[in-house]
Amino acid sequence: MPAPLKWRPCKSLRSAVLINYNPPTDPYLTILYQDEDLLIVNKPSELLTVPGKDPKHADCLIGRVNRVFPTAKIVHRLDMATSGILCLAMNKAAHRHVSMQFQERETAKRYIARIYGQLEAQTGSVDLPLICDWPNRPKQMVDHENGKPSLTHFKILEREPHATRVELTPITGRSHQLRVHMLSLGHPILGDRLYAHKEALAAAPRLQLHAQMLSLKHPTTEQILTFEADPDF
Repeated sequence: MPAPLKWRPCKSLRSAVLINYNPPTDPYLTILYQDEDLLIVNKPSELLTVPGKDPKHADCLIGRVNRVFPTAKIVHRLDMATSGILCLAMNKAAHRHVSMQFQERETAKRYIARIYGQLEAQTGSVDLPLICDWPNRPKQMVDHENGKPSLTHFKILEREPHATRVELTPITGRSHQLRVHMLSLGHPILGDRLYAHKEALAAAPRLQLHAQMLSLKHPTTEQILTFEADPDF
């Protein structure tokens, strides 16, 4: 790959072409928690977190939220195909406070995934640097020379006949980190349209990745809050 391309910033998934974008509407919006500072929602798979450039991609999580809570702002994102817990801030002060927690890695996150095949190790870690695969954006790739440090811990929850259910704990928050790290082990996440091979893609109707837990400090009270929502797969 030509050297200059490695240093170009990667565009987000919303910049990619979305074919037949048809986000779910039932339920339209699932709120797990709400107060004057925070809003915690459970995003369904196949719904964009923020709108795409094409008007056809205007329906998104923040758009749905703002119809009810006009001041709410996104603090972090989930890929369109990933479901699970998202945190929004209800005012500027809360947004600054929680955003800093994510930046300083003071939050805790846990994901549930179903991956292709039988993972041998019961527990382990993947420590591989990631960078945007610019010619194939929005895909990411392992790059030991220019990639950003990326660390994921994993633990097997259940062994299925042709798949493994795992708990994934990202220590860093790189784009597509969990998807690429599982791929690097030879076990892509089922239903992954970007990284799964033919058999793994056909094994599930959607990406089998769900943000199951988020823990953070309340921006006003400083109390540790933990939110959980189990996946529908």
